[in-house]
Amino acid sequence: MKLFLYYSLTGNGDFLAKKMEEKGYEIRKVTEKAKAPKAFFFRVLFGGFRAGLGLKGKLIDYDPDVSAYEEIVIGSPIWNGRFPPAINAVLSNKTDLSNKKLTFLFYSGSGDYPKAAKKALKLYPEATIIVLKEPKSHEGEAEKLASL
Repeated sequence: MKLFLYYSLTGNGDFLAKKMEEKGYEIRKVTEKAKAPKAFFFRVLFGGFRAGLGLKGKLIDYDPDVSAYEEIVIGSPIWNGRFPPAINAVLSNKTDLSNKKLTFLFYSGSGDYPKAAKKALKLYPEATIIVLKEPKSHEGEAEKLASL
């Protein structure tokens, strides 16, 4: 079984979830208790600051049991070059991702993902990294999912 486990604030992850569902993945969206500001500028400050500190978000109704899946794709925006707090919470020791075929699917407006990739590969050296530039607004980016 295959799982797409993702976080989305601006809709890029939701866009990709539809594509992944078409590819036969079960979908599990992560939702954080903390609400981001509505204004873009303040949302960037709020999210980027929390991501920069490496904070773990408090998740709503999150089930960390992924034992039924052989393949897991973790979809994550990149904030301040890092994972958002919601994905930091997923990557905590409550979600056992060992012995899984693991792919990190990053979607970023800035393209600044190396810090997040470094952290992902430090935790899971065998993981694959795929980077998309805001797939819901950049036609053709979702075609990079063909390798999955």
